[in-house]
Amino acid sequence: MSKKVLYTLEYPIRCSPGILFEFLVNPASLQEWFADKVDEKDGEYSFSWNGTEEKATLLEKELDSYVRYRWSYMAKDEYFEFRIDRSEVTNQTILIIKDFADKKEIKDQSQLWEYQIKDLFHRLGS
Repeated sequence: MSKKVLYTLEYPIRCSPGILFEFLVNPASLQEWFADKVDEKDGEYSFSWNGTEEKATLLEKELDSYVRYRWSYMAKDEYFEFRIDRSEVTNQTILIIKDFADKKEIKDQSQLWEYQIKDLFHRLGS
């Protein structure tokens, strides 16, 4: 089994950090763009797509700054993270996604994120 590598994607978005943060951590908001159904209990999230369920643990979060999750099947040192930054030049909000994948799967995983983020932008009116 090959070791997964961390990769980073960045998306400028016209949205306040506070509103964006809610879409990254709140189950009802995640359900609008990330999965068909999202439930949360005590930091354990259940995400469902077309009847298939995946579990993730909320590892860390900082209000309006970032949230980090780990899928139940991931190694202990792997995670996926949504980070909210602000461009010093344009003052625009930047959504940064960090995730792990096999090197040969990074392109496919990036395209999947691209699809998800387009849906998020649509929901935010951005």
